Amino acid sequence: MPDGVHLGSGKVRELYALDDTRLLLVASDRISVFDVVLPTEIPDKGRVLTGLAGFWFARTKTITPNHLRALRPDGRSTECRKLTMLPIECVVRGYLAGSGWKDYGKTGEVCGHRLPQPIFTPATKATSGHDENITREQASQLVGAARFDEAERLSIAVYNFAADYARARGIIIADTKFEFGVDGDGRLVLGDEALTPDSSRFWPADEYAPGRPQPSYDKQFVRDFCEKTGWKKTYPGPELPQEVVTGTRARYIEAFEKLTGIAFTRYLETPQVVLG
Repeated sequence: MPDGVHLGSGKVRELYALDDTRLLLVASDRISVFDVVLPTEIPDKGRVLTGLAGFWFARTKTITPNHLRALRPDGRSTECRKLTMLPIECVVRGYLAGSGWKDYGKTGEVCGHRLPQPIFTPATKATSGHDENITREQASQLVGAARFDEAERLSIAVYNFAADYARARGIIIADTKFEFGVDGDGRLVLGDEALTPDSSRFWPADEYAPGRPQPSYDKQFVRDFCEKTGWKKTYPGPELPQEVVTGTRARYIEAFEKLTGIAFTRYLETPQVVLG
């Protein structure tokens, strides 16, 4: 067990307090779809998430401060600053898929936005059940208008930087989710994770074609399998067959290597390599 006091468990991460100002986030190999943790784990998934998040934190810190203090040698543990997290998820969509596509099909808008520029679509943080898209007005009421505007500006800036960086390496970041918190000085700080296959839709750029489901490097492979089983998207979720486990692990590692330019085996040996 890590040092520190265990504070709680998320869908993927375990949270520990190291002292009054530092937390330890430990990314497990659990996978969740439709907000339900599945009984089958994906080997090395937690290390992919930790390494990719660290990679992006290191490269976007001039756009926004983040919570990262250090990566531990296990490759799945992140020492970070303690923040007071905002009660919203900050979603940026460059392409429409999932709930955004469904909303657009019904109304011609997504959370009150018309397209085509990348859009900021806040969502609730559900403690149980599914997160839900909310309007800008609802989100502003939760966090305050000025804080909402700042979260929107920073989210879009980080997304635009990462989308350009990824596209040059053969990956489209269709959408992504950020979480921000406030530090002791009242600054907005990027926390949780950033631009991973769990929090984003990654599509191979050379296979993209509009108007159809896209091949992906993210959880969509697992979502597609689960939907074919007839599962009602409530607990408990279905067991994953070995071919889905192996295929998902391969997709996560391929995304890591394409985006970072670093062999995953090298990351396992020296996690700090992603911060350079």
